[in-house]
Amino acid sequence: MSQERDAYTQPEGAERAPPQTVWSRIRHLGPGLIVSASIVGSGEIILTASLGAAVGFGMLWWVLLSCWSKSIVQAELTRYVVVSGDTYIRALNRIPGRLPGPKGPVAWPVFVGLLAFIPGLTGLGGLMGGAALAVVLIFPELSSAWVVAALAVLIAILLSTGRYRRLEQVLIPLVFIFTLTTLVCLGLMQSTDRAVTMGDIASGMQFEFDPTFAVLALAVYGYTGVNSAEISAYTYWCVEKGYPARVGKPSAGDDYVGRAQGWLAVLHLDVRLTLLLITIATLPFYCLGAGVLHPAGEVPSGTETISVLSQMFTETIGPGAFWLFALGAFCILFSSSVSGVAAGARYIPDYLMELGFLDRDRLDVRKKIIRTYGLLVPFVGLAFYLGFQQPVLMVTIAACFGALMLPLQCFMAIYLGERTLPAELKPGLVAKIFLRLTFLFQLLMAGLVIYFVAL
Repeated sequence: MSQERDAYTQPEGAERAPPQTVWSRIRHLGPGLIVSASIVGSGEIILTASLGAAVGFGMLWWVLLSCWSKSIVQAELTRYVVVSGDTYIRALNRIPGRLPGPKGPVAWPVFVGLLAFIPGLTGLGGLMGGAALAVVLIFPELSSAWVVAALAVLIAILLSTGRYRRLEQVLIPLVFIFTLTTLVCLGLMQSTDRAVTMGDIASGMQFEFDPTFAVLALAVYGYTGVNSAEISAYTYWCVEKGYPARVGKPSAGDDYVGRAQGWLAVLHLDVRLTLLLITIATLPFYCLGAGVLHPAGEVPSGTETISVLSQMFTETIGPGAFWLFALGAFCILFSSSVSGVAAGARYIPDYLMELGFLDRDRLDVRKKIIRTYGLLVPFVGLAFYLGFQQPVLMVTIAACFGALMLPLQCFMAIYLGERTLPAELKPGLVAKIFLRLTFLFQLLMAGLVIYFVAL
């Protein structure tokens, strides 16, 4: 493992002893909440509910698999980042296989990551459009295009400082609001004739797969749970929370291994929190789509997406649920937009560094780029929305490309963890086996995306 320090991830003298109790570890959580703000909006409210509306309860097992199978990659790739002090993009550049770059050879995954930016911006436009449609539900006289423009301005203002603490202050309340509204609505639905029964759950665990909706199902896999963009973003939120800095580098006489293991325990608790929030938010939306929209033959699409989704609440609970849904939908989709823009801003300086255009010690330039990206890119999302005005299609495009990136990230976690981490800090045997099985499954999913979407 390299002893070179990166002032962004592991500044000199930032090492700290890890918290020893569960409560003290809870005080150091946060990255999972920020990435949850992005996760739920993109996959759950739009794609998961749409899949439920299309196929009913039959693919509940697929949704659960989509949620639970990727957290191992999130945990193990971030383990490498926390221990090594590499950023995500620098880790990409450590994978074997070099191609000519503008300033010298660069690992091929760096160019793959650059290609992912366009689909990612398409997905951002879809999320901003979805948030705008939630506002239009309440104020129907407004144009969705003008609302998206206003949201672009608001996102730019919120991200003008480029600071992690500002993100926590904005997004954590939104996470709790939309999680609470989802649970309240599902609980109220259970007292109606649309209540989810054990028979419904059992029918969803029969491992059925309807090829008619293969593209939508693959998009759900790509975007439900932690998708590839959120896995990479999560590593940056852990950096800015200070996990790698507190681990630091080993030095003579200190308990480096114990310190690293202690902060990895905090990381794993944060990953479990992310998985819990994802599951809580995902299942209600799928059940609402399957139990309400599917029998009515309603499948969300186009500018009517949010309006159709609102029927999941109003037809089961009553007209009063309309306002609850509109609030929850806006919080979910707006928080996803903010989190997505903020994450994208972290990649750009690293790409410039790995391509040879910027020295790694220029923290001042890194901060300026992050702020500038946050100010400009919301308006790029606006432009994409104006060009498509199809939120489900836009998110599906990003989701399918995300499914192609997942096996690469899983391979990174396996390769870098085995080749570079100290033996005491490598994952255990069970995690290694699960990670390799996940890699094989994600390769299969990527192949299916190519077959059903590209061919």
